[in-house]
Amino acid sequence: MNSPASSAAAASSPSHIPNVVSIAGIDPSGGAGVFADIKTFSALGAYGCGVVAALTAQNTQAVTGVHVPPTDFLRLQIDTLFADVRLHATKIGMLGSAEVTAAVADRLAHWQAARVVLDPVMVAKSGDSLLAKSAIAMMREALFPQAFMITPNLPEAGVLLEQRAPESVKEMYRAAERLRELLPLSSERWVLLKGGHLPGDELTDLLFDGDRMVELPARRIDTRNTHGTGCTLSSAIAALLPQTAGGFRPVETAVRHARQWLVNAIAHADQLAAGSGHGPVHHFHALWRARNGSD
Repeated sequence: MNSPASSAAAASSPSHIPNVVSIAGIDPSGGAGVFADIKTFSALGAYGCGVVAALTAQNTQAVTGVHVPPTDFLRLQIDTLFADVRLHATKIGMLGSAEVTAAVADRLAHWQAARVVLDPVMVAKSGDSLLAKSAIAMMREALFPQAFMITPNLPEAGVLLEQRAPESVKEMYRAAERLRELLPLSSERWVLLKGGHLPGDELTDLLFDGDRMVELPARRIDTRNTHGTGCTLSSAIAALLPQTAGGFRPVETAVRHARQWLVNAIAHADQLAAGSGHGPVHHFHALWRARNGSD
């Protein structure tokens, strides 16, 4: 069995194909959660693993139920996987409860998990709550110290900072600075604050490491098929971080490539016909287009 130190050392030197794990919930419709994360890993050249932190009864219109597995079994999933597979990055998604959040934080610390990308999932696209209020303080206290990057949207940022959500890019700057203060100050840690909830045709995300603030603009795409975009973006970053390591501004490069890939996945989302609500993005838009020889 690998020790935490050997696991961390292995994760710092990825092989040709990096191994990436999603610790998140299951969305049976495949648009979000572990299923969407593994699609994303696969589409971007990483080998995907998954640990189930929650089960949902969910489709493109609503979440009708949530079941949280026993935390002992969650710990067993993590320990069994990390003891065997060299993991180069970890994506954290829906955790559901304070107990699950604490268990995940404990095992990540034990295994010294590398490149933890934390997407603080709180609400589904349908508007249904996916995170108990009691878990928010636990996330800040126990899981943020393990995170290499957090990727909140504006409503999530407001909840994490216990204030109203930012309503302008100027307010996003201050929110990104305050969010960075919630992460360890003595090492490289990043905030990606997503501005998709602001009105208008232009979107701006902010990437901040405590020193340099990078504005990342994009055009809004006219489609209702945006289910799981937050899950997908954080997973894309986790998949690409090991592949950009050692390059010039590797984190910024990974984020820029992940965002462009997601833009294309959203642009091709209407090719799918999965449900009658907010449908998924097209994770395999590039692969299936190449296979079909079409644009």
